[in-house]
Amino acid sequence: MALIAPPLSLYVHMPWCVKKCPYCDFNSHGLRGEPPPYASYVDALLADLDADLRDFGAAASGRPVHSIFFGGGTPSLFAPELIDRFLDGVRSRLPMTDHTEITLETNPGTVEHGRFDGYLSAGVNRLSFGIQSFDDEKLRRLGRIHSAKEAEAAVKSAQDAGYANINLDLMYALPEQTQQGAEADVERAVALQPTHISHYQLTLEPNTAFAANPPPLPDDDHAWAMQEACEQQLAAAGYGQYEISAYAQADRRCAHNLNYWRFGDYLGIGAGAHGKLSDSDSGEIRRRWKTRHPKAYLAAPGGSERIGGDGSVATAELPFEYMLNALRLIDGVPAADFAARTGLPIDRIAPALTAARQRGWLTDDPAQLRTTPLGQRFLNDVISSFLE
Repeated sequence: MALIAPPLSLYVHMPWCVKKCPYCDFNSHGLRGEPPPYASYVDALLADLDADLRDFGAAASGRPVHSIFFGGGTPSLFAPELIDRFLDGVRSRLPMTDHTEITLETNPGTVEHGRFDGYLSAGVNRLSFGIQSFDDEKLRRLGRIHSAKEAEAAVKSAQDAGYANINLDLMYALPEQTQQGAEADVERAVALQPTHISHYQLTLEPNTAFAANPPPLPDDDHAWAMQEACEQQLAAAGYGQYEISAYAQADRRCAHNLNYWRFGDYLGIGAGAHGKLSDSDSGEIRRRWKTRHPKAYLAAPGGSERIGGDGSVATAELPFEYMLNALRLIDGVPAADFAARTGLPIDRIAPALTAARQRGWLTDDPAQLRTTPLGQRFLNDVISSFLE
């Protein structure tokens, strides 16, 4: 089967934050002592992009970028002028579409008044706020540096600056949280009228402070009840669920994350960033990730030392990798996309599809790979069934 190159995105990792949260397992580094070398980091990002474009050749160069996502860490620690300089550098290297979505993650506790119009002028057309909760006690337990009042003020400030596309991150099943508390968080989020809400369960990730010293969390049954109640609440407010933890107003789904879930391509630049590129000529799907520590990354701008790992995805791993992403989507994906994105015939996964449908995990529609409500609840089991 022919491998068809999917849309291309760009992920940019900004590794610094004011303080590491105890639940966070991302590649983030709290500020200590001297301020980070923000300007030098932007130079390193552009050198990294140049090197990736050279290394990947036709698999990356010349392809239009459909979305850019600044993740972290806390990207809003970088001044608008630096974001502007970086985006100018991207535009000079890669074509953009007329509707390229450019998202910047921001922490309400790091926002300086007046910066939002600068980000907007630089080309950032979507903001994602790490709110997590509107309960000050829960925010304290999570190690967040902002209050509920500061979160609301930050969102309103962005709206006043002209932002019409805003996501709010919310967590549920927080330490000692009740269902009433989870619903209250959703109510306050909806009141701010964002276009998108990411609503996900707090989990204890390895190598985090919470994993070493677990707080008292709601049990699975209570967490599931919170999820169902909040899903209904969001639906009633006009936010359609399109992914396990993503809800959006009409035509406001996150293009960048949709490309991930549809097994699209993305360049990953910055300390610890991951990328995936499809080569339609060779049929190879290649993953590359960058060295994690900012100092090591900065020490080799554009050099081979910036690469933490690189290699092709084995054919036997492709079905699992594809389903790991695609089945998170509530509407699923066309069955024909499996062959287009992996280069493998759908027959490759026919036994696993039959078994999943017999268990009631997948719908019976042969033209669509889509989980049932039961499959969504036991999604990890569904995805694991495609491991070879």
